[in-house]
Amino acid sequence: MICVLINYYLVYLINKKGEEEILNKTVIGVKFKEIGKIYFFDPKEEKFKKGDHAIVETAMGEEYTEVVVPNKEIPESKLAAPLKPIIRKASYKDSKHDEENKKKEKEALKTAENLIKKYKLDMNLTGVSYTFDNSKLLFYFTADGRIDFRDLVKELASIYKTRIELRQIGVRDEVRKIGGNGICGRELCCCTFLDNFDTVSIKMAKEQNIALASSKISGNCGRLMCCLRYEHEVYEEKLKRLPKIGATVKTEDGEGIVDGVETLKEKIRVKLKDGDGFFYKKYDAKDVQIIKDIETKEEEIDEEEELKKLQD
Repeated sequence: MICVLINYYLVYLINKKGEEEILNKTVIGVKFKEIGKIYFFDPKEEKFKKGDHAIVETAMGEEYTEVVVPNKEIPESKLAAPLKPIIRKASYKDSKHDEENKKKEKEALKTAENLIKKYKLDMNLTGVSYTFDNSKLLFYFTADGRIDFRDLVKELASIYKTRIELRQIGVRDEVRKIGGNGICGRELCCCTFLDNFDTVSIKMAKEQNIALASSKISGNCGRLMCCLRYEHEVYEEKLKRLPKIGATVKTEDGEGIVDGVETLKEKIRVKLKDGDGFFYKKYDAKDVQIIKDIETKEEEIDEEEELKKLQD
């Protein structure tokens, strides 16, 4: 009987190991820039350690990347899409080519800036990037409106003999390229994990009871902080159940007026009559009955205009 149980257990361990091998995938994590998001690739049969480099294929073409997460196994269920395999482990020759590209990028930046002055274009060049295989040269810029840069592109193409792309980016994208730390002390969200910039409104700050001061709610880019959105759904859901400030409510101590709301704790402070005076007391929202709530008008607030008012 004991032998039978042991055999069953051994079969169980073998099956479990087989399932893990099927469900797990070996990956490496790479960064394209010193500051930026980590992307995962299939290392194929190569072994990588932190600090190594790899050549990978992207939508932009071949890119030279730094390995920041060496070979590790993760469940395939955690992968959003099938991994692209690396092209190869970077060689000494590849490293030298990347260094040459960086020098060329600096030169191209100066050349483009001079041409922008020549053509009197109202744009601010923020960066230049070569694809690793030199099939494309990208120029990133910010501008208040649309720019007719056809003559600029023609002259750049005649100088560098490769495909030229000019990409207009927003101030958020500009800060993402520059990098930095937020007021929380951590590296900026846009430089680490954010894929897209979702809409952030002043209403979100108001619902979270954050002081409407530029220094409190605007990020390094001068726009509203992306993190204001993280808890927005929680606040929105809780506020539906809570009375608004100014609402009339019934408590165990009588009727009163809501004077304050602690949204996350779902507590409210009520102003109650006490003879000729008043006193204040906190209650759990579930212990309070709303007699008459107040109506609030939704205001459409332009984000930039509101921030300008706050800064003034």
